[in-house]
Amino acid sequence: MVRNYHFQTSNQTMSKDKEKRLQKTIDALMVSYREHPEIEHIGVVALPTKESIVKLVEDIQVLLFPGLIRQESFDNLNLPHIVGQQTVSIFYRLKEFIELVLCWKASQEGENCEEQPEFGEQVENIAFEFLEYIPELRDVLSEDVDAILQGDPASVSKREIVLAYPGLQAVSVFRIAHFLHERSVPLIPRIMTEHIHSQTGIDIHPGVSIGKGLMIDHGTGIVIGETAVIKDQIRLYQGVTLGALSPQHSLANPNLKRHPTIENNVIVYSGATILGDVVIGEGSIIGGNVWLTHSIQPNSRVFLKDVDSALEVRVKAN
Repeated sequence: MVRNYHFQTSNQTMSKDKEKRLQKTIDALMVSYREHPEIEHIGVVALPTKESIVKLVEDIQVLLFPGLIRQESFDNLNLPHIVGQQTVSIFYRLKEFIELVLCWKASQEGENCEEQPEFGEQVENIAFEFLEYIPELRDVLSEDVDAILQGDPASVSKREIVLAYPGLQAVSVFRIAHFLHERSVPLIPRIMTEHIHSQTGIDIHPGVSIGKGLMIDHGTGIVIGETAVIKDQIRLYQGVTLGALSPQHSLANPNLKRHPTIENNVIVYSGATILGDVVIGEGSIIGGNVWLTHSIQPNSRVFLKDVDSALEVRVKAN
């Protein structure tokens, strides 16, 4: 084994016994890397780092909400210059990241991306299309902000919602990721949504279909599975799960729809769980902590029945 590293530094030395102890650990790691290649990325096509993708998302959000993401001063004079610089920077980084992950995907399938005709043009077009989509995305996010402002009496202003509301943060990142997911870009969309999941506690798979005017209030603990369809003007509260009954069928057919469809103008209150390929009819209300595994008609009201409860207090005898 070739070893081109040193156990000593300019200001520290190590005894031979300690060198041997560290060398034993290093050798064990080499064995582990050979035994579990599926959880590492060595000697193959490079991938963008999570940190670089998170930075890209933040820069995209600057274009979406200028002046509200970072402490920057925008005015009518400098705005075109700043937006121009940001747009060009995003284009080149997004193009590079898409190329890396698509080449990685090709290598996983035993192919070489460099041998694929028009590969570079395909990558470039996705990057261009995303940037061209941003004005439309701002329109969609503006409707999400309106939905929160109308649905949450505690909200003060649209700027407060952009600055402070985790629901909007999660939805904005989801909409970025979903655009790329729809164009079969691997890895990047999931990294985006899982990062914002870690920040907000809101877990939305990038494959979900979401319409206009989604209000997520509080949001912590919300889980929305890959094949869910959420239509227009929906309100979801904390702890809601739109999930699947069992992964067994989807393993055989990953394209099988296994998550709920929520029709227009539905409210799902906190802690409700809706599982499977079911349809929640337009205008329905699902009460808190409901467990639902079947479709319901439009304008339905689904609540738990009142249950008599008694509180027993026992005092421990001395």
